[in-house]
Amino acid sequence: MNALKKIRNIDYTVIFARDMQRMRCFYEDVMGFHVHSSLGEGWTAYQVGSCLLALTQRGVMFNDAPTPSGALSLELAFRVAPAEVDQCAEALREKGVAIEKEPADQPWGHRTLFFRDPDGNVLEIYADI
Repeated sequence: MNALKKIRNIDYTVIFARDMQRMRCFYEDVMGFHVHSSLGEGWTAYQVGSCLLALTQRGVMFNDAPTPSGALSLELAFRVAPAEVDQCAEALREKGVAIEKEPADQPWGHRTLFFRDPDGNVLEIYADI
C-alpha cells in the first residue's frame, strides 16, 4: 500500500512573506489570530481552528526568489456560519481592509467574501448555504 494514501489532514500552511512585519500585523491585528508559536522574527505560527497558519521569511528554510508583486500565488479560505460572512465584511471594512468581492451567494452553494492580505494573497471567508 502507498503510505501517501494515509495522509488525512493539512496540519499547517506556510506563507513566505514579502513583508513580515506588515503580514504579522495583519494576521494578528486585523484577522485577530492568536500566536501559537514564534521562532524569532523569521517565523510566527497562528492557531486557526484545528490548523496552523505560519508566516516565515525567505532564507529561513528556503531562499527561492519571491513571487513578483501583483502575481497571484495563493488563496486561503476560512469557513464561518452563514450569517457571519456579512459581519466579517463589516469588521474588515472597519479595520480599513479593501473588499475585493462583496459578500455574495455563489451557484456552488457558498456565500463568499474576498479580500487580500498585505502581500496580495487572496483571502476568502465563506459559509455553506
